[in-house]
Amino acid sequence: MIPGSAMMISLMQWNRLRRARKRAREALQHAKHLRRMREDILTSAQLNDVAEAERRIRDALRSGAGAEPLDAASELLYEALGRAAPPRRAASLRDHAEVLVVAVAVAMAFRTYFLQPFKIPTGSMQPTLYGIHSREDDNPGIADRVLPLKVAKWMITGEWYKRVTVEVPGEYKGIRFLNDDPSVAIAQVGPIQYKLPRDARPRFRPGAYLEYGTLLWAGYVTAGDHVFVDRVRWNFTRPKRGSVMVFTTDGITALPQGTHYIKRMAGVPGDRLRIDAPFLVVNGRPLLHPDKFRMISEKVPPHDVPPYNRGYIPPEGPEASYLLTPADEVVLGPDEYWALGDNTGNSRDSRYWGPVPRGNLVGPGAIVYWPVSSRWGLIR
Repeated sequence: MIPGSAMMISLMQWNRLRRARKRAREALQHAKHLRRMREDILTSAQLNDVAEAERRIRDALRSGAGAEPLDAASELLYEALGRAAPPRRAASLRDHAEVLVVAVAVAMAFRTYFLQPFKIPTGSMQPTLYGIHSREDDNPGIADRVLPLKVAKWMITGEWYKRVTVEVPGEYKGIRFLNDDPSVAIAQVGPIQYKLPRDARPRFRPGAYLEYGTLLWAGYVTAGDHVFVDRVRWNFTRPKRGSVMVFTTDGITALPQGTHYIKRMAGVPGDRLRIDAPFLVVNGRPLLHPDKFRMISEKVPPHDVPPYNRGYIPPEGPEASYLLTPADEVVLGPDEYWALGDNTGNSRDSRYWGPVPRGNLVGPGAIVYWPVSSRWGLIR
């Protein structure tokens, strides 16, 4: 019988030898990796130095050398590797930068081929999807006065308290709107312009003289819904009537070029469309399916309150071009789609600029991912 203490020593020696052999093999792997990565830029002396250290480890492994000779040979190889490829400055920062570059590349690829983020700028799809909107309130809560709480609230709800006052006394010249930013209105007092929410109600008549500190607007501005667009589905299936569609404006006259719109797909190739308020009539029948069209036409909640309770109506204003009367009809071509906003009383859509070509379609809206609200989740 081997005494217990002798057996313990034998196990410890065996374990040390196992670790030494493992370290030696790892050193050889590091040397192999170094040659693959830097062989073209290392000098002959550096390559010979590494090769000689590798030979010593292999000889030690083949001869069954003990732990101490193996550790010594491994240390010599690591020293040679260090001379050939000295540690880089700020190596951890470089590693993190490489990880960040890869992550950005993966995100961009995902955006290009699968899901594309899109921000709702206007209220044309309310109450299904909300653009940037506001509500007046001159009495902010505690969470709107303490900056960390204000930021935390915004990160969840998208709501930000804003207060706009006159900085330089002068004549109030009224409010105007920007074509390139549909979420903003510009109020001018004297030489200074102030950004207000587009749906802010004017407090003064043009020509009024406003003193320093006069309140122009105060309240909550809520970010528009941010959605992911499914870029894959319509590559394999036909777009369906009722889908919430995102499309590019390129080539569509009367629309700003190089941007994206989001509307509901109300017509597909071959459809005959007209409006007999409050119904959208497709192929001779009021459109009641998918159910969203019935809810809009029959003013089912949440489409039963102003301004959403008008159903489908003919377009209004000088830019109106299609479906002006119940007798006007549009027949869609083989690659044409009809886009309408759910809030038809406040939507610039196909009634103003016509059908959307198949090549302009990006995909259906999939989910609302921010802010958190009753609309968060799958888009219906």
